[in-house]
Amino acid sequence: MTADPLAGLDERQREAATTLRGPVCVLAGAGTGKTRVITHRIAHGVDTGAYSPSRVMAVAFTAKAAGELRGRLRALGVPAVAARTFHSAALAQLSYFWPTLAGDSAPSLIDNKVRLLAHAADGLGIRADTATLRDVASGIEWRKVTMRSIDDYARDRPAAIGNLPLDAVVGLHRAYEKLKDERRQLDFEDVLLACAGMLEAEPRVANQVHEQYRHFTVDEYQDVSPLQQRLLELWLGDRGDLCVVGDASQTIYSFAGADARFLLGFASRHPDGRVVRLEANYRSDAAILAVANALMRDRAGALQLVAARGEALSPRPVVTDHDDDEAEAAGVASAVAAQLASGVDAREIAVLYRAHAQSGLLLQALADRGVAATVLGGKRFFDLPEVRQAIMALRAASVAPIETTFIDTVRDVLRSLGHTDQAPPAGGALRDAWEARAALMRLAESAGQGATLRAFTDTLVARAKDQHEPALGTVTLSTLHAAKGLEWPHVHIAGLSEGLLPISYATTLEQVDEERRLAYVGITRAGRTLSLSWSRGRGRSPRSPSRFLAEIGTRTLDEARGCATPGGSSRSGAQRSARAAPSSHARAHRASGPRPE
Repeated sequence: MTADPLAGLDERQREAATTLRGPVCVLAGAGTGKTRVITHRIAHGVDTGAYSPSRVMAVAFTAKAAGELRGRLRALGVPAVAARTFHSAALAQLSYFWPTLAGDSAPSLIDNKVRLLAHAADGLGIRADTATLRDVASGIEWRKVTMRSIDDYARDRPAAIGNLPLDAVVGLHRAYEKLKDERRQLDFEDVLLACAGMLEAEPRVANQVHEQYRHFTVDEYQDVSPLQQRLLELWLGDRGDLCVVGDASQTIYSFAGADARFLLGFASRHPDGRVVRLEANYRSDAAILAVANALMRDRAGALQLVAARGEALSPRPVVTDHDDDEAEAAGVASAVAAQLASGVDAREIAVLYRAHAQSGLLLQALADRGVAATVLGGKRFFDLPEVRQAIMALRAASVAPIETTFIDTVRDVLRSLGHTDQAPPAGGALRDAWEARAALMRLAESAGQGATLRAFTDTLVARAKDQHEPALGTVTLSTLHAAKGLEWPHVHIAGLSEGLLPISYATTLEQVDEERRLAYVGITRAGRTLSLSWSRGRGRSPRSPSRFLAEIGTRTLDEARGCATPGGSSRSGAQRSARAAPSSHARAHRASGPRPE
């Protein structure tokens, strides 16, 4: 252990990190340092001898989040701790125990549900397009993670999907399961079901797992499904060494089976446990938190966030309205361009929206102003052809005689692959490739004195494994779902109109609540400035502003009318706010792009 893991924690964070035994529930609001608390608590447990690192399992919901945990734990001197997703942990246990129990290897995994569903549909004589089959696949996933039978599914979701009536949907579920069994395959959800079944049916297997892992930490606990909760209970057995961390206000995957009631009901299920509330927000200025708190006022489990750095001088969040989507995109692009002109780093700016379809107009409007942007959630950085090519070339150079400095060698290798000092125009594949190579160059420049090419390429390989991707030097575009867990100093949220946010198919109170939480997630990504916008749209059914804007209220927002300029763009209060942000402040708070919480 290289340093005191409790150093730098505030009072509440320290309380959570030093409560090492018994059930612990950390209610951690956005920007309150939950990942820091998780990792420092584990490191403190190992440092004091309370935990054996090989008997600790930290569970995250995505491979990227698990990689982030591993990276932070390594930095704290505890690399032996297992940080995995539910699925990877369950798959490892199945693969280990299956040969002993069944006498052969575990079934193979399906890599594409839709393809298998298409084969099942052909067998039934059902004609369904890819979109319909995708929705059927989502239904199968929901059925399994909520631990329902096919008959239960028919009872609880008695609706057609596309052109398929309910009886055809149910028939397709059964045919899919039959075909999967015939091929001796498991899907993603079967891995959890099979692991849970194995632990329930085989006491000696359960005992071995209990002996291996004693202390469990679960991140993003508000997103746990009934199936994941059941597996967690089986991993624990009759022990209580469990720490869960979550925020009910950030439950945005209920449609996929997430159930925040496990988080909200933790205290009643564990009356001997401790609940710690983290509400000191280290990310956002007070004006932004006022908007977030107003939106979630009186909602079940909502935390009241308080700015840890006190009142700041950044402008109040702004809402602007526009005549149509094109004008809104132009207005957002103009505001972003103004921020860049004031000295803000492009990596510090994000434009968020509800649906993927909204990205096209925004990308074009930004390109029209010479602003390079990257859509989050596309191909992984280390899977990009130009990045893979560059790493291979750098590894080859690392074993050759080198007569130049480390930085010069990296620059020469990248130039040999087509990199230039001057960026191509914004928009298009050439600029995308240039930004990827430029990100590698920035990583090399930040490697520090004494860096070697071999060590640098080893670091790149480790980052690829942990999905620790560098930020491209561009403005980020992202759906609200994909933005969860990230942060930027300057955030623009577009499309705050009825039909977009909340989305048109959110018709029940529960669905609208989920949309509200999605808006809350977007708002709490912002650190220094926040702008919200909406458009009336075109056609016979003009849109109205989102009900969430009314819920937030005018006391926490500045309102401005977007007005057309001769160039067809839109000038608004958001643009004035961008100009109001001092460039010296922007330079003092350089970010490396979208940062994890």
